[in-house]
Amino acid sequence: MPSDVRLRIAYLEDDLLLAQEVVGWLREAGYDVRHYADSQEFARAVERGGVDALLLDWMVPGLNGTEVLCRLRLQLGAKTPPVIFLTARNGEADVVEALESGADDYLIKPLSRAVLLARLQAVLRRSGAMLPTARLHLGDIEADCARRQIFVQGRRVELTDRETDLALHFLQNVNRLLTREHLIQTIWGLRPDVETRTIDVHVSALRRKLNLRPESGWRLVSVYGRGYRLERARSADEGPLTIPPELDD
Repeated sequence: MPSDVRLRIAYLEDDLLLAQEVVGWLREAGYDVRHYADSQEFARAVERGGVDALLLDWMVPGLNGTEVLCRLRLQLGAKTPPVIFLTARNGEADVVEALESGADDYLIKPLSRAVLLARLQAVLRRSGAMLPTARLHLGDIEADCARRQIFVQGRRVELTDRETDLALHFLQNVNRLLTREHLIQTIWGLRPDVETRTIDVHVSALRRKLNLRPESGWRLVSVYGRGYRLERARSADEGPLTIPPELDD
């Protein structure tokens, strides 16, 4: 597949602030995203074709998420793209209703960037779609976001799933302070049992495995009492983090 061809995601969400954040996540990961706040407009757009996956909020004006999905199943049948519900409804009956109406997966708000991208990749793989090939470069580090693989000086680094989530998040937010609360919410999904020490251990592992130390030109620094920031340690020839032009929307 040519590198400038991106999978198209149709996203129904009436919370505009949340939608803006999620659209940013998806575009940084290499997807072509079209956001809709109106369920009828969303359904018409999907029925025209050319969409690879759907993200549906449940409670939206007009047709709700399950009603939209039922309409699409009637109109498109087996050609309906894979569907993930993104909703605050967390009851067991709600999950069952969504899945029985044809959803492929179900995520409960507040959303985790890492989990959403992983679940989206999973449903796309099952549908046979080819995933985007977004690559990030930072000095000696190269990350293939779609395949969740990270390389240092051309050699793949073995990371756990959680270390990979954390590494990709830092690489996508160079020079930005990521607070401990933000990391717990984004990487660990607001799990109450996550201790501060857990974050410290994962950050220490990334420093070692990715060689994020001053002598490499980049460092992962601790900001006392707040969190962590990935930043340049000194002037270097490699230049800043880059994203392929087609992903820079």
